[in-house]
Amino acid sequence: MTELSSENWVAIIGVSAFFIWCFSTFLFSRISVKHIEREMAKEGITPPVWDKGIGGRITMYAMVIVANKAAKTSPVEDEAILRHARKKDRKFALFYTISMLCSFIMMFTIAYLYGPTS
Repeated sequence: MTELSSENWVAIIGVSAFFIWCFSTFLFSRISVKHIEREMAKEGITPPVWDKGIGGRITMYAMVIVANKAAKTSPVEDEAILRHARKKDRKFALFYTISMLCSFIMMFTIAYLYGPTS
């Protein structure tokens, strides 16, 4: 049986972190963001116009929910997001944020350790 090298382990962990982040993005956007935006639409608040199909607001929604406070200036409606976030939305936002950070850390680690040298 072959043994895995450290490079293989880092690659396995990096790919796993990336797929977990993809899964958490799917869950958070389909469950939490849909619910929050549906409730905001009932109040007449529309999603940000600058985010047409990109999905950048998902990260901002998660950051507002995890921080649990409204910023003084924000491109999204912080108060409305906090008002409509449920307990499970907070869990999904935390899962999304942690998985995103772990994925970025692994990407930067792989780039630093195994990237091109000049």
